[in-house]
Amino acid sequence: MVEDQSKKSAAPETPSNVISDKTGQFDARFMLWRMFCAENNIPVETLPGDLSGEAREKWDKVKETQLKKPSEETP
Repeated sequence: MVEDQSKKSAAPETPSNVISDKTGQFDARFMLWRMFCAENNIPVETLPGDLSGEAREKWDKVKETQLKKPSEETP
């Protein structure tokens, strides 16, 4: 039996867990997340999507007030 090579290349790649040069470790989102975690005694390894309840509400509020949306940035 011959294995079809096209099926292997069509499989989605697993995203890497590497911080790219474009975003960097000092990207505003990463800095805000670290600050939020420190202030709320949340392990920094926690993903924002894993938050629930009051912590999730606080994070959503911080994001809304502290992060600029791409359309709000000045050139």
